[in-house]
Amino acid sequence: MKTYTVLGATGNTGRPITLGLLAMGNKVKIVSRDAHKAADMVAKGAEVIVGESNDVAILKKAFNGAEAAYVLIPAAYTSADFTMTQLSYTNAIADALRGSSVKYVVTLSSVGAHLPMGAGVVQGLQKMEQILNDIVGIHILHLRATYFLENGLNMAGMIKHMGMMGSPVRSDLKVPMVATKDIAAKALSHLLALDFIGKTHEYVLGAKEYTYNEIASIYGKAIGKPDLKYVQFPYADAKKGMMGAGMSENVADRMNEFVKTMNDGKILEEVKRTPSNTTPTTAEEFSQVFKAVYEKS
Repeated sequence: MKTYTVLGATGNTGRPITLGLLAMGNKVKIVSRDAHKAADMVAKGAEVIVGESNDVAILKKAFNGAEAAYVLIPAAYTSADFTMTQLSYTNAIADALRGSSVKYVVTLSSVGAHLPMGAGVVQGLQKMEQILNDIVGIHILHLRATYFLENGLNMAGMIKHMGMMGSPVRSDLKVPMVATKDIAAKALSHLLALDFIGKTHEYVLGAKEYTYNEIASIYGKAIGKPDLKYVQFPYADAKKGMMGAGMSENVADRMNEFVKTMNDGKILEEVKRTPSNTTPTTAEEFSQVFKAVYEKS
């Protein structure tokens, strides 16, 4: 039995990782702002530490006695400075890890984290990788996940009200898309095996590449709208839409910066698909998740 710490344990990747570690008989310490959201994991034996994951004292308590950890930075979509907010979490995590018992860390990073500038919402993850890699005596694996299939769920309401899908992403751009459950499965396998040495990264690319034209066709068939179309929005219109949905202006700008860099081919320029970074869930399978969200929207 090993002891693990999981940050973001109530999220799409943290929850299945926590449950998977517990199912294998391990001790798991989780950090959560809301103990009620972690009730199912506590019932299975997890120890919950209530607090924010940018609080060094909370993190030191969480890492104390643990051999390995899964860490991520929450997305603060209302932040006045998204990258600086990301850095505040990274610095707290790094401070708490130094001198701790933790010897293995798996992080949730992203495609585009190789870019020293122009990465938009991913720039803070590029800095996270650099800062954590400077910690001596800890093996770190950064999982550079590609575009989430879950990102498309935000378009369910748009289809209901506007009859189309749309975003600033190019309609013809081939993008590898991954389900978050597959990211969690990849992280869980590495945490159980502790099979990484030094400071390294691994891409998690989903089953295949899709254009949003193809996604519109796949999801349209699933919801009974086989003629559903995708429209690429101008960046200015996309910014207005994001801010209307509650994002800060800075976050909307960083989102657009990321998409523009992706549209220009730079986000995915280093990505090479291999059997080991290919995961099982297809957009066709995920369309049933989209259908359920669409029907409730």
